[in-house]
Amino acid sequence: MTAVPEVQAQAPAVRPLRIRAGKRGLFVELREVWAYRELLGFLVWRDIKVRYVQTVLGPLWAIFVPLIQMVLLTVIFGHLAGIKGEYHVPYPLFVFSGNLMWIYFSGSLGGSTRSVISNINLVTKVYVPRLMIPLESIVVPVIDFLLAFLILLGLFAYYGRWPHWHMVLTPFFLGLSLLSAFGVGLWLSSLTVRFRDIPYVVPLLTQLWFYASPVIYGSTFIPPRWQWLIAINPMTGPIDGFRWAVLGRGIPHYGLFATSLAVGLALTASGVWHFLRTERSFADLI
Repeated sequence: MTAVPEVQAQAPAVRPLRIRAGKRGLFVELREVWAYRELLGFLVWRDIKVRYVQTVLGPLWAIFVPLIQMVLLTVIFGHLAGIKGEYHVPYPLFVFSGNLMWIYFSGSLGGSTRSVISNINLVTKVYVPRLMIPLESIVVPVIDFLLAFLILLGLFAYYGRWPHWHMVLTPFFLGLSLLSAFGVGLWLSSLTVRFRDIPYVVPLLTQLWFYASPVIYGSTFIPPRWQWLIAINPMTGPIDGFRWAVLGRGIPHYGLFATSLAVGLALTASGVWHFLRTERSFADLI
C-alpha cells in the first residue's frame, strides 16, 4: 500500500498593518463635535460645579466681582482721570456695559489656555474631538456673563433708564466675542502643550489687551490717526456693538466694527488651522 504524501497547508503571508494619524478636515471635526454634543454639555456642567465647589457665595461671585470692578473703574478713570464715556449716559453704566463683554473674553482666555493640559485623560486615554476641549472652556464663562447681566439691568433701573430695543442683538455680539475667544483660545491651548510658560504670559497679555480695548473709554476717545490701532483689535467690534445695542445711543462705528470683525474671523480661522495641524502630537508632548 502506497503512502500518501502529507500535504501541509501554507498560511498566506500576513502583511503588516501600519496605523498612523492622518489629516482630518475641518468639516469632519465639526461633524464629530456635533455628534459628541452631549459630552460637551457634561463637560460644561462639570466645570461649573468644580468652579463653585466649597465656596461660600457660589455663583454670586459672578455678580460681585463685576460690581466691584465697576466701582473701581468709575472712581479711578471716571472721577480721578476724568475720562468721559460716549452716548451721554452715566459713566458707571457706560463702563459696565463694556466691561461685561470683556469679563467674558478674559475668562475664556484664562480657561482655554490650560484646557488641553488640564484634560490629560481626555487626550491620552479616550477619544473625543480635540476641538471640543477649548470649546468647552469658552462656553462656561457664558454663565457668568448671564449672571453679571443682571447688574446691568439693575443699573438701568437705578438711573431710571430702559434698555434699548437693540438689546435683542446681544446674542449676536456675544457670539462675535465667543468667536474671537475661540480663535485666541485655540492658539493658546495648542502652544501651551509645547511651551508650558504660556499660562504665565497670558495674565500680562490680558491686562495689556484690556487697556487697548474700548472698555474704560469710547472709540471716539482715540484720535482719528490712531483709530486703526483699536480697529485691528478683535474685541473692539463686540464691545462697541454690545454697548451700542444695550444703550441704543449714537451711531455704531461701522468702519471699526467691520475691521475688527475681519481680524476676529482671520484669527479664528488661523487658530483652527494651527490646532488641527498640531493636535496629532498632543498625546506625545503631554
